[in-house]
Amino acid sequence: MSTAFLADPIAKEHAVPVGHPERPARWDAAIRGLGGAPLAATTARKASREELLLCHTAGYLDIAQRDVESGEALLSTGDTDISQRSWEVALHATGTCLNGIDLVMNGHANNAFCIVRPPGHHASADRGMGFCLFNNIAVAARYAQRQYGMERVLIADWDVHHGNGTQDIFYDDPSVFFFSTHQSPWYPGTGSERERGENEGDGTTLNCPFPAGAGRDEILDAFRNRLLPVMQDYRPDLILISAGFDSRVNDPLGRFTLTDEDFAELTSLLLEAADKHCRGRVVSVLEGGYSLEGLTKAVAAHTRALTGAEKE
Repeated sequence: MSTAFLADPIAKEHAVPVGHPERPARWDAAIRGLGGAPLAATTARKASREELLLCHTAGYLDIAQRDVESGEALLSTGDTDISQRSWEVALHATGTCLNGIDLVMNGHANNAFCIVRPPGHHASADRGMGFCLFNNIAVAARYAQRQYGMERVLIADWDVHHGNGTQDIFYDDPSVFFFSTHQSPWYPGTGSERERGENEGDGTTLNCPFPAGAGRDEILDAFRNRLLPVMQDYRPDLILISAGFDSRVNDPLGRFTLTDEDFAELTSLLLEAADKHCRGRVVSVLEGGYSLEGLTKAVAAHTRALTGAEKE
């Protein structure tokens, strides 16, 4: 199995206050999890304004850029710390994910894993929040649809926090199915089972909230018995993963108890679904994960599953 690993070291230039959990060292910790696997030979790129407008409003992009360039310490739309290089870094984060889409869709890799920061799944069309500026995975989904004609995309999110931004962007759109397992009650307070989408998108949002302490039994079961049966009818053309490793046991920002072996199994389940429905096409995007040691180990397990090493 061919896996493309994508990561741009500019990610470390998004500075945050000392002690902030979403710190530059996360990028290094995730890279260590690759175990020396080489990065894909792609040219670093920034997402264009046109590409960001696939998911974000022009007004929000103007606000976020102005906040960064005026030297603000916090995004005015929400709880996202910013610094001098944050705009450029965020453009590269989304651009890295678009490179991952290109590699998979052009047949240069079976799947891809994009190690980026800042994360993205809390950013909605008109608001950055929760450490996020742009919704990397949402823009990647729209880009795959526009550039490669993907009619149906699944976004599966196992971050401990609900991906409210991703849900909001696609809430009335049946062409993107959003599935999330997350801790509840917990930040950002969204993601109840009653949130199923609206209008034409009714039924293409599937939330599985669980209490603190939940782990393998609850989350693996949700993927196996809630998501996979629905995919039999939905039949996605592409699967994207919001790979948040803050759902790992002992993460400082979550109270779930997933192990590294659980992440490997979740990855394998989605790879099997991709083999069945969409020629194996999977692109995974890093979201949360705030224990440096835990992030390295979880990424290593995710990597082994993506490359097929778990089966050897």
